Amino acid sequence: MHKILIIHGPNLNLLGEREPDIYGRLTLDDVNQRITELAAEKKIKIKIIQSNHEGRLIDFLHENRKWADGIVINPGAFTHYSYALRDAITGIQLPAVEVHLSDIYKREDFRKISVTKEVCIQQISGKGLNSYIEGLQYLLNYLNGNV
Repeated sequence: MHKILIIHGPNLNLLGEREPDIYGRLTLDDVNQRITELAAEKKIKIKIIQSNHEGRLIDFLHENRKWADGIVINPGAFTHYSYALRDAITGIQLPAVEVHLSDIYKREDFRKISVTKEVCIQQISGKGLNSYIEGLQYLLNYLNGNV
């Protein structure tokens, strides 16, 4: 049974309220519910965290590095500048898939930069909730040797 960390970065706690024209009306609870349902269908264990604090996300990665088999991460704004989060992903040596609800390549120029992408096995963006679903499926395929 695979064990996966689901990480939501800063401001994702405001999903459903924050810029719904960009991020949609689903709340973080809605997203987590769908991920939890998929995990049950796929018979995998998950641990989910959301934090607006970079250090808390890094601590979570460190604390769970021996428990988990992989990571699905939406780093939020940390995507664009957090070398500390990038180093944490690299340091724990678990495969990670970076996901984004919106298409970061069709937004402001600074959002097109991802310092975490190169240490992830895949990046999926612009598909709303399906970015997480496809990211989790990609990770599972990778862990099962099907990628």
